Amino acid sequence: MSEVITVIDIDDDIDDNEAEKRVKGNNVASTAAVPDGKAIPWVEKFRPKSLADVAAHRDIVDTIDKLTSENRLPHLLLYGPPGTGKTSTILAVARKLYGANYHKMILELNASDDRGIDVVRQQIQNFVSTQSFSFGVKPSVKLVLLDEADAMTKDAQFALRRVIEKYTKGTRFTLICNHVNKIIPALQSRCTRFRFAPLDNFHVTKRLRYVIEAERLDVSESGLAALVRLCGGDMRKALNILQSTHMASQHITDEAVYLCTGNPMPKDIEQISFWLLNEPFSDSFKRISEIKTRKGLALVDIVREVTMFVFKIKMPSDVRVQLINDLADIEYRMSFSCNDKLQLGLLISSFTQARCALVDAAE
Repeated sequence: MSEVITVIDIDDDIDDNEAEKRVKGNNVASTAAVPDGKAIPWVEKFRPKSLADVAAHRDIVDTIDKLTSENRLPHLLLYGPPGTGKTSTILAVARKLYGANYHKMILELNASDDRGIDVVRQQIQNFVSTQSFSFGVKPSVKLVLLDEADAMTKDAQFALRRVIEKYTKGTRFTLICNHVNKIIPALQSRCTRFRFAPLDNFHVTKRLRYVIEAERLDVSESGLAALVRLCGGDMRKALNILQSTHMASQHITDEAVYLCTGNPMPKDIEQISFWLLNEPFSDSFKRISEIKTRKGLALVDIVREVTMFVFKIKMPSDVRVQLINDLADIEYRMSFSCNDKLQLGLLISSFTQARCALVDAAE
């Protein structure tokens, strides 16, 4: 009759050395699971921890800070372009209200993912209907943070309207969105609205210099100017471009930034604009197609940059208006994945007509 080996018998047969090896192996595996500090995206690593660290919008931040300090925080509606500090501001408010354990007192939902009426009826209703306990001097209210609230359905917004009214005593709601016109008027009237405009070049440059010094990066002045120009007031975009360029090149110049993002360099735009304004149709088409292929440029980026160049050159107002209108039509068609060659031909044709109009105006 064969001998039956139980689990206990197998464990007993393992000597102490083998057990120690297994414990060390488990420790190594658990250590490897912890993310390295260098692997953290700089957008999260350098996110402001307090209201004093927010890069811009001091008037808005100081107002919210005063309301928070006086325990008179209303429902908030923060709107504006992405990367302007809306989420960072309200998270800094949560840290000021609740300290290090602020995650226990807030419900953070991204309405782009959870945007149906069931979320309002279940997750939000369950969170706000429970009693909160405060061990401090001031009674604490809970905070519901709805990011990308403009993606919520109309039914969900109407349901949220009643929830806000019912649980105002113990809960404050903060709605964050890019397009305020997609929030129903009933919700807008229940919130204090603050618009976060794109950051100006001064504040973007100041924050980028702080990150460059903290990470000990080698960034030239031309590279810093390229970062500020390409981000367009979006701090998140600026940090992502900076980190991506640093991973590709240790010395960050304007050329490295443009190569990493795939945007056309200013000298390329000047050359393309010269061809459009001076060369015949066939030569312009051939040369622009060649530089697009060689440098991997997108036609939509060329159209946007050429449009900015048109604003800088001198020409009659009626010619400029017609040319910009044609460029806007081309960009609109490019958003529907129209044929690149056909739209490039239309771009050159628009400039050819503008040249003819300039000649007629000169005569």
